[in-house]
Amino acid sequence: MTSPSAVSTVDARDSGDSAGAAVRGASGVRLLNVFVLILALALGVLGVLLPTRRPEGFTAGLAAGVVLAFVVVAAGQLARLRFRVGRGAVSVSWGEAAFILGFSLAPPGWLPLVTLAGVAGAWFLITWLNDQRAVGDVVHLAASLSLGASGATAVAYAIAGPGARVGETRTQIALIAGATVYLLITFGLAVLTLALHRDASPGQIAVRALHAKLPMFVGNVLVGLSTVYVLLHGPQWLVAMPAVLWLLQRAYRHHLRAEEERRIWEAFARATRTLGGVTEAVVAAAGLRGALDVFGARRVEIDVAGERRYVADATQEPMPGSMPGPVITRAMTVGGTRVGDLTVWLAEPAMPGAQDELAVSAYADALAAALHDAAANERLALLDTQVAYEGVHDPLTGLANRAALLADGDEMLKSLDRDRPVAVMLLDLNNFRDVNGTLGYKAGDAVLRTVADRLSGLAREREIVARLGDDEFAVLLPTVVTLADSATPVREPLPQVVRRAREFIEAVSEPIDIDGVRLVTEVAVGVVVETAGCAELGELIRRASVALDQAKELNVAVAAYDSTRDATSTDHLSLPAELLDALTADDQLVLALQPEVDLETGAPTGVEALIRWHHPRRGLLTPDSFVRTAENGGLLGPFTRYVLDRALSAAAGWAAAGLDVPVSVNVSSRSLIDPTFPSQVSEALRRHRIVPDRLVLEVTESLAVSGSGVVDEVLAGLREIGVQISVDDFGTGYSSLAFVTRVTIDELKVDRSFVQEMADSPIAEAIVRGAVELGARLGARVVAEGVETADQRAALLALGCTSAQGYHFSRPLPADKIVVALRQMADAAPAKVVPLRADGAS
Repeated sequence: MTSPSAVSTVDARDSGDSAGAAVRGASGVRLLNVFVLILALALGVLGVLLPTRRPEGFTAGLAAGVVLAFVVVAAGQLARLRFRVGRGAVSVSWGEAAFILGFSLAPPGWLPLVTLAGVAGAWFLITWLNDQRAVGDVVHLAASLSLGASGATAVAYAIAGPGARVGETRTQIALIAGATVYLLITFGLAVLTLALHRDASPGQIAVRALHAKLPMFVGNVLVGLSTVYVLLHGPQWLVAMPAVLWLLQRAYRHHLRAEEERRIWEAFARATRTLGGVTEAVVAAAGLRGALDVFGARRVEIDVAGERRYVADATQEPMPGSMPGPVITRAMTVGGTRVGDLTVWLAEPAMPGAQDELAVSAYADALAAALHDAAANERLALLDTQVAYEGVHDPLTGLANRAALLADGDEMLKSLDRDRPVAVMLLDLNNFRDVNGTLGYKAGDAVLRTVADRLSGLAREREIVARLGDDEFAVLLPTVVTLADSATPVREPLPQVVRRAREFIEAVSEPIDIDGVRLVTEVAVGVVVETAGCAELGELIRRASVALDQAKELNVAVAAYDSTRDATSTDHLSLPAELLDALTADDQLVLALQPEVDLETGAPTGVEALIRWHHPRRGLLTPDSFVRTAENGGLLGPFTRYVLDRALSAAAGWAAAGLDVPVSVNVSSRSLIDPTFPSQVSEALRRHRIVPDRLVLEVTESLAVSGSGVVDEVLAGLREIGVQISVDDFGTGYSSLAFVTRVTIDELKVDRSFVQEMADSPIAEAIVRGAVELGARLGARVVAEGVETADQRAALLALGCTSAQGYHFSRPLPADKIVVALRQMADAAPAKVVPLRADGAS
């Protein structure tokens, strides 16, 4: 046989017991053997010593009777028949006939010892001739039958009595009773021995042995009584007895063979019904169990194609070569294709018969077909799995493909709360065609796999990374972590999504070594942020693609989706009318108010008014989504008046509570070219009775810097009113110094990006330091935006910055909560720095 590379051992013994149980069973058999032998010898000696008389009727002497009884007992064993029970074998012989003749020929007391000697002699002869049976087994068998003879003799002698005659009815009844006892004792000992050997269950052994023995028992009793009758009344008819006995022997053999064949094919049918399975291992395990049951085998091996071997061993023998019993090996083939080999070690210590060979061959064919089908099923299942995998994965990178992203992403979005912010990022590798054109497609594939690995490594739980095609990747962010200006009920997830996009850009931009060439991959990213119930994922990907195109057009790393730049979006068409409706509604446009605080004491120094739109269809929108609509749709005037009214109304509320804190409002660039804007502001201040210097108008420097004289006139008009001017997002524009030298300002607001990066970036720290020094020289306040940690607060204090706003101090709050928050902050600060009006008036 070949040496398979894989061996699977299956414990398929009928009882399912462990090795320890098998050892205990073997120990029990040895104890039973010793006990039976001692008891048989004791009863045999006792029987010889007891004065028993044989039934009258024969004239043979004591010695002759004993010898004849010995011969009859031995002959009855030599003509034995055997059949399998589980993995053991049971012998059926002419023992009951031998008992009847022996009881009639020899003194009954001698019969146990004669049986012991006759059985032992016959079986030692059998062993010597053709059956390699262990001496212990022969002695046990002889002792067991001797015990049966002892019990049978005792019962028969008790019924017949000392003066019985051979031909009397009473004696015949006694012989039948004795034969029955002989059957019960020997039958019981055989069942007990096989059960201790764990060759089969006691019930199985008892049913099969009794079913096979009963017909022979009846025949044995009839033969024994008939032979006694012939010896008494017509000895000449003894010449016919061999033929009769031969016919009976043939009938018995046919009966046992038919029963064995019936059992084998019933077990065969049961076993083959269980051979179906979807995997080779399942079929092999069923095949092993079935073979043990069908053939009563000691061991079964299934060698599949010389590569895998499955073994079921019902004994504790370590190697097949040390196992008793014949071995049958059959090749398993299907349509001329070799599947493997089936090897069965039978329990019967004799050469296998034709029915064994036929049964093993038939079983091998059935098992081969089942293994072949299982292999086909496994290949189909593997193919289905591969097809299913390739249907939702990119074959090059292993990432999800577009179909999987759309299916899984939409399902995920449906499982989220409708108002939960989600984001989609679309990443495109710049100049990727140059890699393919210069280094070849193999190098390009290596770059794509590396990028995919880096994106996957950076992805968080539940985020989906997909390759949409060529050098384009997508990332779905179902959970957007909101920090600084992102508090309930006001959320601003976009800055955090942009930050995540930069993390992906940094990871992808790490150098890649391809065939000795060190490459740096540049990435452009388009991002879109929406609520989960706002749009399907396909639409979000389209919007992210619009943002990606904008990033490439502007030659920047990251760009956010702007519906006004989306030619295929209908939002820019419907948004003006929806904004007009929002200006007349009470619950759509709301203020989020975030305090500015003194960095040293924590006292409030101002409040920034942030407008938000609770859009009935699109969810929560930030100003970036609709301010341009107000500017381009003729709604700037009403929108600006609305925001000013809401902000000044809130300021009047905290002023009435005794808090002298200014309110800051962002001003659109379009308002700075409206000559009537200063008068609009003046009218709003008058209407809400707010001191002009308590209003701070924040101007974005990158938008307000202009050579237009109108801008300068509007700013001068605002200064004349007494309104304070603040430069928002200071440091991000291209003409910062030019603007602050041309226009008198009251406040500089340092952009959050520099504040958050100054711990790791010397350039960012230098910009913050320069802003603080510039503010001091201009006599302007410097407010740091986006302060999120105590370390940032300490660093700003060290640089000389005095004011800040951000999540570290307070989240943006609704108007109905701002007064309480400001009061708490004021009360917690030292009294000398709390800006309270003495008269409590605004």
